[in-house]
Amino acid sequence: MNSPPAPRWRWLPAEGSWRYHLLLASLGIFVLGPLAGVTAAYMNLSLGFFVGGQVLAGLLGSAVTAGYGAGGRHGANYIQTAAASVTSMSGLGVLLQAMAWMGLPQPPAWQMVLYLGCVGMFGVGVGMLYTPVLVDRMRLAFPSGLAVANILRALTDPALLRRSVRQLGGGMTLGLVTGLAAARLPVLGGIGLSASTFGAGLVIGARIGVPAVTGGLIGVALQPYFVAIGWLQPGDPPRKIMFLIALGAIMGAALVDMALIFARALPRGRGWSENAAAQPAANGADPVDPAKAWLRIDSLRLVLWVAFWAAATVVCGHWLLGQPVFYLVIAVALVFVFALVNGISVGVSDANPISSAFVVTIVILAALGLRDPGVGLMAGAVLLVATGVACDMQQDRSTGWRLGTSRVLQFRYQVLGVVVGAVLAVVFARLFMAAYPVLLQDQTVLKADQQPAEWSSAMTYKFVGVLRSLTTDLPFQRTAIGVGLAVGLFIEVLRKWLRPRSFVLDAIVLPSPYALAFGGFVSLSTSLWLGAGGVAGSLWGARAAAGHDAPQDMNSASLFGGGLIAGDALAAVGLGVASLLAMLT
Repeated sequence: MNSPPAPRWRWLPAEGSWRYHLLLASLGIFVLGPLAGVTAAYMNLSLGFFVGGQVLAGLLGSAVTAGYGAGGRHGANYIQTAAASVTSMSGLGVLLQAMAWMGLPQPPAWQMVLYLGCVGMFGVGVGMLYTPVLVDRMRLAFPSGLAVANILRALTDPALLRRSVRQLGGGMTLGLVTGLAAARLPVLGGIGLSASTFGAGLVIGARIGVPAVTGGLIGVALQPYFVAIGWLQPGDPPRKIMFLIALGAIMGAALVDMALIFARALPRGRGWSENAAAQPAANGADPVDPAKAWLRIDSLRLVLWVAFWAAATVVCGHWLLGQPVFYLVIAVALVFVFALVNGISVGVSDANPISSAFVVTIVILAALGLRDPGVGLMAGAVLLVATGVACDMQQDRSTGWRLGTSRVLQFRYQVLGVVVGAVLAVVFARLFMAAYPVLLQDQTVLKADQQPAEWSSAMTYKFVGVLRSLTTDLPFQRTAIGVGLAVGLFIEVLRKWLRPRSFVLDAIVLPSPYALAFGGFVSLSTSLWLGAGGVAGSLWGARAAAGHDAPQDMNSASLFGGGLIAGDALAAVGLGVASLLAMLT
């Protein structure tokens, strides 16, 4: 086996050495992760959403690993894997804010850190369990994962960099400019301008973008009917009920796909067991192809990991936080559902509806008799944290799948990120709430003229609102999920039977439930921007093709779209840091 080439810069440790991994891990979890993490915490508290750290960490990490040449793409991927985990965990300190709003006693910091850490570790394992399905078999796009892969390949390969710098750099510049302009110019904010959403559309194409628009239009068309039957109040946005139908639709379609995957896997599993003595073991995978050794994982160890941290989550929640075992067990079981459902959503449209998973979990627990908001918050936290981490895992593995990065090492880097992120989630939340007492005010009971303009805390508002509804049963919410499940199941069965190939049939007459559901999670303007990007990407791809020696997924539309996502992320991070510094001074 050939040893890795010596790095270009003398100060860089040898690739693969312990110093090499110490350098990458330190940069990811102690430098880039906390920088993006404090921004994520601020954005969640001030706005109610935050920008994931994959693209930003990939850009900054590649500046260090470029000295390793083409092999540096793997090191940069390890850095962004760890940093993104720190970022996503740091943004979930809103759980502590929700406790403050509802007047619940906050547990000691170490107990909360331990609980979030156990849930995060469980999410890492579940995410890896679904990676072979979502990444290897379904081949979902994962727009941010594709953007990171293209960036890392371009920045570590001089030939690819020369070929792609115009599209990638142009997209980043435009994304940065529009991201800053949309935050400052009311006219652009009024039309919901989003460079990253348009960029995601360029990546996924019209066959997914157009159904997303259709889903948004269906919600608008049905709004009067939902008001008439009492599912919405006058003035409510359609997505207040459509997100439940959309989640159900993804569940229904996923049932069909999972059934087919398991049906195909059974004969292979029987054949493997009969010939196991004659073929070398591959840690639970197919016989090893030396060129794809990076794909190997130990299936038994992974299952044991998931089982251990699932039990640890229940034990920690019960013994340390005093939560009922029954509801914790239900929450853990629901993670296996939403890690798949939300993973498909991320793979299709780059949107992770984790707050929707939280809300649906509360609806389900309420149907099982839950009436205590505090218990609902801690049980919902299992879905919020584990699903977020699992989808990060799948997004990162999609990048690794395109680059050929070791999945085992990515797994380890994500574990390190979750450990540090669990600590920072509590630290950042308590720091912000101590510095700004306004964050402790329950906005769900404040009048319109009392709402703090600079701290909207939309995610916390949604959580507390649904938790307060536990005292009243709303059966129509469960009905909405059931309707969506039936629709998704019906459409996906028809699609599998008819196998639509024409654009009109595939994208308009019988669209994918996964793409259709995106319009139920977001506002109509967001769906329109995604659809516009999809149409533009398909037209662009039809007129121009990438060079013959370039990777197939590095076409001009994908590169430019990835640049838009990266530029918009940089703009959001820059605005968040600037606003934070202004408030601190």
